Amino acid sequence: MSRFADIVGQEQLKEHMQNAVRQNKVSHAYIIHGERNSGKEFAARIFAMALQCENRQDAEPCQECHSCKQALSKNQPDIITLIHEKPGTISVDDIRRQVNGDIGIKPYSSPKKIYIINEGEKMTVQAQNALLKTLEEPPEYAVILILTTNVDSLLPTILSRCVVLNMKPAKDGQIKQFLMETMQVPDYKADICTAFARGNLGKAKMLASSEEFDKVKEEAITLLKYIHEMEINEIISAIKKINEYKFEVNDYLDILSVWYRDVLLFKATHDVNNLIFREEIQYIRRIADRSTYEGIEKIIDALEKSKQRLSANVNFDLTMELLLLTIKEN
Repeated sequence: MSRFADIVGQEQLKEHMQNAVRQNKVSHAYIIHGERNSGKEFAARIFAMALQCENRQDAEPCQECHSCKQALSKNQPDIITLIHEKPGTISVDDIRRQVNGDIGIKPYSSPKKIYIINEGEKMTVQAQNALLKTLEEPPEYAVILILTTNVDSLLPTILSRCVVLNMKPAKDGQIKQFLMETMQVPDYKADICTAFARGNLGKAKMLASSEEFDKVKEEAITLLKYIHEMEINEIISAIKKINEYKFEVNDYLDILSVWYRDVLLFKATHDVNNLIFREEIQYIRRIADRSTYEGIEKIIDALEKSKQRLSANVNFDLTMELLLLTIKEN
């Protein structure tokens, strides 16, 4: 699975890359911009593989030639992935040694020499300035692919010398189909993973194969089912448990948000079919009957405020206590 056809969604990005390959009109530098796990590196590697393929069919890499086989095993000598010496930052030395100091040497066996710089947002200003020198006068055969989650972290002078390709959120239907057909995920679970992924296929794949996600989801739902009967000390011990997860706390809050969206939707429509947590319909019905529209809206609003507080580093226990008490009261 390393063809443009295997990239889920991203029609504009695929079309741009395929046209560049077909017409042999390749820019010297690209920025591929998208959120974490959105498939930036997967797309970059297929693009690189297609550019180096010895007998590609239309714009697709053949996957059979010597170059494709090397690329698939990440051993193609003219597809170079930048290695960070220090985690968390790409230094001026990394760029000088692995790009600037190497780019003048002609390709070993291919038409192009391709550099993949992942986590481009981690380049220091000095590293970016060093890269800029290469971007200003690149050799004819060079192609630099900068992958980033934050295009604003790059200098305007870098942006002006690159073609920027954006990873768009994939459609829910495409993600669900991928999970069910490629990963054999059952219908109900595919719905849940798709709802939480919000257009990010990599995240959907991760959730579908994560045992921890299943565990966290079950515990979160159990908490929501019985929170009205819980004493304050039980709520505090539930918060302690949440804090122990290695899971992103935003994902935990998303589980709560989706649950209350289901409650709101069921209260308004009495239709089970569009619910994400439809297996829990008896509890959703009970909460919908017991809650007012205003109360549910207050909870959904409190969930968004909790996310904002946590991203601003407000105390975790305090934020969660406020949230769970709001849920209990409404």
